[in-house]
Amino acid sequence: MAPEMTQEQDRQRVLVTGGCGFIGRAVVTAFRRRGTNVTVVDREPPSEKIEGVTYVQGELADAGVREAAVLPGTDGIVHLAALTSVLRSVEQPTQTYADNVAVTQELLELARVREVGRFLLASTNAVVGDIGTATITEDLPLAPLTPYGATKAACEMLLAGYAGAYGMTTCALRFTNVYGPGMSHKDSFVPRMMRAALTGEGVRVYGDGEQRRDLVHVDDVVGGTLAAWDSGYTGRAIIGSGRSVSVLEMIETVREVTGRALPAEHVPAPGGEMPAVVVDVSRSAETIGYKPSVGLTEGLTSAWRYFLDQEGQVGAA
Repeated sequence: MAPEMTQEQDRQRVLVTGGCGFIGRAVVTAFRRRGTNVTVVDREPPSEKIEGVTYVQGELADAGVREAAVLPGTDGIVHLAALTSVLRSVEQPTQTYADNVAVTQELLELARVREVGRFLLASTNAVVGDIGTATITEDLPLAPLTPYGATKAACEMLLAGYAGAYGMTTCALRFTNVYGPGMSHKDSFVPRMMRAALTGEGVRVYGDGEQRRDLVHVDDVVGGTLAAWDSGYTGRAIIGSGRSVSVLEMIETVREVTGRALPAEHVPAPGGEMPAVVVDVSRSAETIGYKPSVGLTEGLTSAWRYFLDQEGQVGAA
């Protein structure tokens, strides 16, 4: 059940960049349930418009688009739009810089000029690079290994600079691997498993499959975003499940929730495959009040139901 809106929330306006995407749609829906006024800016048109949302379509690199999106009276910006593919960032570092760093700087500056007080950034734990099987915390030094991670690290520094110089409330939310309903168009491992389960095919597993990842459900990401918005906290916050699982455990859980065989083919791991992503979310509980609540089985079950609804029960008994 959506929390009861307050008069203050009813008067607020938030701009969500990338608001037509997987995470963006869920965040926009949650803000609207609270009664918050929402503007969405995205290069893509909405697949389905949400009542009461103002939509601006265009490239954030375009000054006119940014100025149309940051409406007078905007209280804060939730900046989700970015080039997020690690592979594409390696192939297109200049474009990655333009989409991630340059756009973020322009949005921060427009927020400063128009007295927008809050700025939340979708960041990543890739800003700390590969620390093996050790636990990732917010205070580790920045040591990115790809243009994607480097641009997000640069964005985090921009947020810190604008907070220090101009008193803006800025928070970098370091998401882990986000999954859940709404991600049918994605090509990450969870949707690949879901599509394979639908079609009766198998999945390819790098190496022995013992590498571990932190999967966070989109509902918890939304909860973390709202918590950061409400908290007024400036800094960094890790948004994950706090429980890392091996690729083999992911596959076995999908077999359980789908009732499908889901064969696994082991193939050589590419260079740079990280052995683990293990995060500590305890500080996020202290700083922004973030507490993940969706377990792996529950979360994968919700994703499976979504894929059944969206893509049809191919090969269903």
